[in-house]
Amino acid sequence: MDQQQLKIFWDLLSSLAVGLLIGIERGWSGRKEDEGDRVAGIRTFSLMGLLGGIWAKLSALTNDWILAVIFLAVSALIITSYIIETKVHKQKDIGITTEVALLVTFSLGAWAAFGDYSYALGTAVVVVVLLNLKPVFHRWLKMIEVKEIYAGIKLLVISVILLPLLPNEGFGPWNALNPYWIWWMVVLISGLSFVGYFLMKYLGEKLGTLLTAITGAITSSTAVTLSLAQFAKRKTTSITIFIAGVLVASSIMFVRVIIEVAVVNINLLASLWIPLVLMMVITCGGGIWLWKRQREQSPGESTVELKNPLQFFTALQFGLLLALILLLATALEKWYGEQGIYLLSLFSGLMDVDAITLSLSRMAQTSLNTTTATVGIIISTVANTIVKAALFTFWVGYKKSKPLLWIILLTVSAGFISLLILLFA
Repeated sequence: MDQQQLKIFWDLLSSLAVGLLIGIERGWSGRKEDEGDRVAGIRTFSLMGLLGGIWAKLSALTNDWILAVIFLAVSALIITSYIIETKVHKQKDIGITTEVALLVTFSLGAWAAFGDYSYALGTAVVVVVLLNLKPVFHRWLKMIEVKEIYAGIKLLVISVILLPLLPNEGFGPWNALNPYWIWWMVVLISGLSFVGYFLMKYLGEKLGTLLTAITGAITSSTAVTLSLAQFAKRKTTSITIFIAGVLVASSIMFVRVIIEVAVVNINLLASLWIPLVLMMVITCGGGIWLWKRQREQSPGESTVELKNPLQFFTALQFGLLLALILLLATALEKWYGEQGIYLLSLFSGLMDVDAITLSLSRMAQTSLNTTTATVGIIISTVANTIVKAALFTFWVGYKKSKPLLWIILLTVSAGFISLLILLFA
């Protein structure tokens, strides 16, 4: 067998593999149906993938349009089969998932025959995953409320339409305000928050206090802290499980900061990741340690309540806050140098770390030196961590909050040591 014959063999084999892969999932999904009731099984899908591969090879020998003609013929055959199926089973709710999967299989089989094995097989794997996740997708759709869909659509439409129209250049004093960049950051933060909100809503009631804190903290670790503090205040016995939740939620804040810096200015992570990871490990480790000590306590009563983050006015407020922080950071850096940046980082961190993190990360690309940006971000995260501990202590009381305060003290100490090393190394 020469090289060309071997290539044809592998091309067609990969086309068959695509059909076989999708056919296994479809065959398993319809295993409870009678033989005559199934539209297509493992054999049909395997042959469909191989058919796509064969005609891809033949089109290379004749004309390219032949493949399009065969695809239309296959589509017509599948449509005819579907029409007959709906007439036979009038009382059944018949979908078109299998029919569409057949067309996808033919297309991927042809793609594989052109030599793009990895792309075709990789896409086939994605198709199998999507087909297999039908029950999960249906559960998700049932949990999503109409107002959440509308809010998401509004933000997506505004982002898709508005973002390309915004000027990508500096305006205002010192050209500090870039409308395109500011709105892009709003989309980023809103997306991160919605992921946490969705996970919180879908998994919160099932996972208990600790994992509820993780999913909720993706949206807002401060909101999680306040919610757990209210539950802890009503407890007459041990509140260790709630303290563990607050610590784990606080650790997610550091992960969030790392993601934001990586998106805006990945070079800044070289000097920032060690102190952030160190503080994250201390808070998360302390939370897990306390959770293991109090594992027998029932976590089901502490369902954290979070507001839907995909609201236009919420996004607009964050955009205005980001613009204000960016303008203030530039002004204070021009007027007072590093000290002005550090002071702004401290006060910003008391409210929110996202805006100051994004602002300093951007400024570090141009006018601000890396050390000042790094120290400013650490100051804001330390300040925010202290605020969460203070809020929990205010609600619950000093005596009950001692384990939390000791671990937060250790975290803050690690942050300050990192600051000293950065400033004087």
